[in-house]
Amino acid sequence: MIFVEEMWDLVVVGGGPAGAAAALGARRVKPEARVLLLDKDDFPRDKACGDGIAAHGREELALLGLPDVIADYRPTRRLAVVSPGGARVEATVARPNHVVPRKVFDARLVDAARARGVEVRRHRVRKVDAHGGHVVLDGAIPARAVVAADGANSAMRRLIGIPAPAERHVAIAVRGYADVPADDDVQFIAMQSEGWPAYAWSFPIGDGTANVGYGMLLPNLRATGRPGREVLHGRLAELLPALPARDLRAHHLPLSTGRPTPGAGRVMLAGDAAGLINPLTGEGIYYAVLSGRLAGEAAVQTPAAPLPAYRRALRRSLGRHLRTTDALAYAARSPGFIDAAITTAARRPKVFDLLTEVGLGSGTVPLSVALAVTWSWLTPR
Repeated sequence: MIFVEEMWDLVVVGGGPAGAAAALGARRVKPEARVLLLDKDDFPRDKACGDGIAAHGREELALLGLPDVIADYRPTRRLAVVSPGGARVEATVARPNHVVPRKVFDARLVDAARARGVEVRRHRVRKVDAHGGHVVLDGAIPARAVVAADGANSAMRRLIGIPAPAERHVAIAVRGYADVPADDDVQFIAMQSEGWPAYAWSFPIGDGTANVGYGMLLPNLRATGRPGREVLHGRLAELLPALPARDLRAHHLPLSTGRPTPGAGRVMLAGDAAGLINPLTGEGIYYAVLSGRLAGEAAVQTPAAPLPAYRRALRRSLGRHLRTTDALAYAARSPGFIDAAITTAARRPKVFDLLTEVGLGSGTVPLSVALAVTWSWLTPR
């Protein structure tokens, strides 16, 4: 067979954090690898998201050789959470978070990939053909491995025959920006019992603006019987009345409770395309950068069988954590469980730190903490 192009070691579809991390990861472990990054848009481009980058995400960026890529953004050291029943905790996080607009963050990662020798093109993939030891995209782009990192509504996932997550495992959120005092350094989450699980957030960037939004499960939104825009915009305004939002955009969040198989053949799914969104917080950037890096490394380190190597790496990195969040998401169907968790975290700083690790990173819950929260949940007041 004659190809239009020479064989690529890796083609990455999608230039968000997962895709850029895949390209960077491949070039980091094999600098001579031929890596092509495709995206349907040019950069910079906006992406609806909470914009939060926690400590685990920064550690992943450092592993990719980018320890200072967001160093010019102010760290956010305080986190406040109000539970569905009104319990409140506010504390200094063990390791600060950052809030960086995706229009900035994604473009910086793509620029870093380009600087490392990755070829970047604007291209929308419409066809995937498997040919034994390689894959061909659109009849003209051959690759030994492909990372599909094209987001929640992944076309690549559909093209390789993997179904989208069931609606019960999908949330929907609206995101905007609002003016806040320049010295506001508290990330704020206000949970809502109506339509639970649901919450609003305000994440200050450090420049006098904050990323604000509201999210809920897609089936619960449909159950209101009202237009989605009306519900999402209205509840955001209700929960954050002092922060009128502009530039509102909605986006889907495929939660990890419904994550699909992470690929097929020589195509690996990463980030949102793999359903890697924390079901407790909606955090996805850490999962995206981690899964992208692991997929890129598997592509060039184990070219004979990249998908099995990627699955093993995911299991080692996130297996116990994902089992923890699966269990907690099931328990959190009761808003009373979350009330108990927040009440316990307000009394015990170590529990606050642990829950932050579970919600923003790869933490797990020791039995002693699980028992303490359960006791608080079940004990009559």
